Amino acid sequence: MKTTHALTAAALIFAAITSAAAAENWISTWAAPAVARVDQAPQVLSTTAQAFPWSRDVPSAAAGQELAVAGASPMHFKNQTLRQITHISQGGSRVRVVLANSLGTLPMRVGAASVALRDTGSAIVAGSHRPLTFGGLASPVVPAGAILASDPVDLNVKNFTDLVVDLYLPDDTSTWKSPITMHPASWQVNFVSTEGNHVGATAFPVATTTAYRRGDGLASASSFFLARVEVVPTAPTPVLVAFGDSITDGTQSGTDANRRWPNLLEKRLSAAGIRMSVINGAIGGGRVLNDGVGPNALARFDRDVIAQPGVTHVTIMEGINDIGAAGSSPSPSVEDLIAGHRQMIARAHARGIKAIGATLTPFEGAAYWTAEGEAKRQALNQWIRSSKAYDAVLDFDAALRDPAQPNKSLVAFDSGDHLHPSPAGYEAMANSIALSVFKSTKPRK
Repeated sequence: MKTTHALTAAALIFAAITSAAAAENWISTWAAPAVARVDQAPQVLSTTAQAFPWSRDVPSAAAGQELAVAGASPMHFKNQTLRQITHISQGGSRVRVVLANSLGTLPMRVGAASVALRDTGSAIVAGSHRPLTFGGLASPVVPAGAILASDPVDLNVKNFTDLVVDLYLPDDTSTWKSPITMHPASWQVNFVSTEGNHVGATAFPVATTTAYRRGDGLASASSFFLARVEVVPTAPTPVLVAFGDSITDGTQSGTDANRRWPNLLEKRLSAAGIRMSVINGAIGGGRVLNDGVGPNALARFDRDVIAQPGVTHVTIMEGINDIGAAGSSPSPSVEDLIAGHRQMIARAHARGIKAIGATLTPFEGAAYWTAEGEAKRQALNQWIRSSKAYDAVLDFDAALRDPAQPNKSLVAFDSGDHLHPSPAGYEAMANSIALSVFKSTKPRK
């Protein structure tokens, strides 16, 4: 009888714990869409201004470090700790971290992991370190093609805070016969330790960073093996995923600056008293219909939008790379691109997510501009504005274009490559958005 009572009590306790966990309202507060890195031999050059006179953006964290020229950080890890900075949107009282081996073809071993509040540089706030477990395991293995969510930890986090995620990687990733799951252009310098497990160390022994140099001379940095950070907010909080390509990912917005247009939008929302977690679901070089730097938009939409906990809204700004890469070719056609957009809208609406379209910004003068491509951009923008397929529209084209030369951005809003906005351009994009768009969570049927 005593055994039966004990088992009943244990079952009740387990049910209570399960119920409490289910009642927690987890939301995504930071994300890094996955790209599979296939290794290549990088070219290594100096970071000096003489070597790169055309670049204004050398990360301070990489001072004195030679940067590899590649499409992403070509780094490998062996018995080292990776300390990564995640600039979250909305804070909360509990945190969990989701690791990513999403595009890997072999299991990935993690020796240890933790989350903490950032102090300055590579240091964390003393006493804020929280060891992470995954289903109770302190040293988990992430299966091929999988993500792994940590067990929750108690940590009070304010809005717009830098959280530090440490991963100790005991194995030599250069020997893996598997793609590396990463986000190529994080525009946030992350830190790599000297040998050993330094998870949770207040002062981090930095050996190098994840900074690299793109082929166009622009300095950037990468993140590795992270899918997202989640929190339990203090009040119900809608989640917006900004889905797109490099213009949403933040190219030319600066390194370690958090000045992408989604970052600037979340600050405007907060100042207006509108609670919303804004996460970045963009990949530079992304396309609607074909794989580019990463998977095509239709292939990754479920993982990078629908799977985000708490998602209520999505902005979609995609297609300029489909148009530019096609050159003067008629394929893909405007009709092909519209069909792709309709697919994303339908998939969002099926999950009760409000779909918001964004017009494509001017790009005459960019390396892949053609008259045929310009005609496609104008036609796609006209459809986004007038079709009423989207629940709302963000007219970024109108925000940036030069009235005297509408195929081009205003000089003040052009970074100089005639494709990506300048920091002032990103600010103009964020300021052009009517915040009333985000007050309703109901999509149009």
